[in-house]
Amino acid sequence: MQNWINQHILPPIMRFVTTRPINALKNGMLYVMPFTIVGSIFLLLANLPVPAWSNWMASTGMVPYWNVAYNSSFAIMALFAVVGIAYSWVHDEGYEPLPAGLLAAVCFFIVMRPSNGVTLNDKVVATPAQMAQTTFIDRDWLGGKGMIAAILIGLIVGIVYSWFLKKNITIKLPDQVPPNVAASFTALIPATVLITGFMLIYVFFDKVTKSTMTEWIYSTIQTPLQGLTDSFGGMLAIAFLVPFLWFFGVHGATIVGGIMGPLLQANAQANQQILDSGKALTLANGGHIVTQQLMDQFMTVTGSGMTIGLVVFMVFFAKSAQWKTLGRLSIVPGVFNINEPVLFAAPVVMNPILGIPFFAAPMASAILTWVAIRFGWIPMFGGTMVPWTTPPIFSGFLVGGVRTAIWQALMLVLTFFIYLPFARKQDQILLAQENGESTEDFLKEEAAPVEDAAK
Repeated sequence: MQNWINQHILPPIMRFVTTRPINALKNGMLYVMPFTIVGSIFLLLANLPVPAWSNWMASTGMVPYWNVAYNSSFAIMALFAVVGIAYSWVHDEGYEPLPAGLLAAVCFFIVMRPSNGVTLNDKVVATPAQMAQTTFIDRDWLGGKGMIAAILIGLIVGIVYSWFLKKNITIKLPDQVPPNVAASFTALIPATVLITGFMLIYVFFDKVTKSTMTEWIYSTIQTPLQGLTDSFGGMLAIAFLVPFLWFFGVHGATIVGGIMGPLLQANAQANQQILDSGKALTLANGGHIVTQQLMDQFMTVTGSGMTIGLVVFMVFFAKSAQWKTLGRLSIVPGVFNINEPVLFAAPVVMNPILGIPFFAAPMASAILTWVAIRFGWIPMFGGTMVPWTTPPIFSGFLVGGVRTAIWQALMLVLTFFIYLPFARKQDQILLAQENGESTEDFLKEEAAPVEDAAK
């Protein structure tokens, strides 16, 4: 089976996950992570799911200040993404990447239409004439609503910028010129071409569609994609793909998170905007069930495959010395959502026995949590996100309150029973090996009663 997988399954997967666009997207989105986490901390200070805290915080008058920090970090994640993606692409090509990242931000701004009026609750409180000297860019397009546009622009800038440098279509200065000055002139020609090109794109969308490229992408591409990820089938695909890639030794959470994360984060930010508008966060008001929190807290919590159930079996019920030792070494990392020791040492990777619960646990948790949110047993998630190393149950409380924490605990207990029969069988194989019996002999002994019954 391993030979067949290595020959027919693994090569196309590796070709896909190592392509330049996927690498740029995956690595570029990593630059967004610190700002989403820090922004979530300030959002949490303003919206901790404890009524006493919320009332006290409102009475102190600090909520607007926490929101300033949130709006300057998490709320403009698309801006960080476009810089990070272009930066990563050019860096992987072997060139100085910072000019490309800054150029991508410029191009991202170009395709947005400046606003010169202010509205509050859909009522104009400042007219264009009053605001003529203070035009601005709507921050909504710098956040979740502009994410797909940011990804496309970041990739385009990275590709075009690298092409100019590969073809040596640049302004070269003498070697005596300081490197930072020379780098700025190196970027001059590709910057001129890209800025001119995106300006023409802005003109096209303004004249033909009466909107902007960012708005058009959001309405025709991003909104359907967000709807797809927010569907039951989309959720199952995410829950399946993470362990599927990990089964072959590829970091599934990073790959799937890099591709789907922007959409899941956009869903979460859209939920937060509903809350900020004073409306109830419900499906009727446009709320999303499948968000980044659903993936982090109910699909990959305690590590991809939700392996805490397997680790608990190792610590308390395993009979083989190998698994007892591995369980004791893995329990603390598992509490902080790190499970690589288990994946490679149990092993789960390329192991058809443990592969079954490895797929089933996150999918079962996702399905049951989707049902729980759908029927209102636990609340939908707003914009609050927690660092990926936050321990389970505590992380559930932070993103959704007491009911979510209890539900998360139930899902973790469920993983133990999902892993139990398969873990017991793997442990028996290891114990037989420790007793000097080969795996083949052990499996023959296990199969003998079945064969005799069949005869």
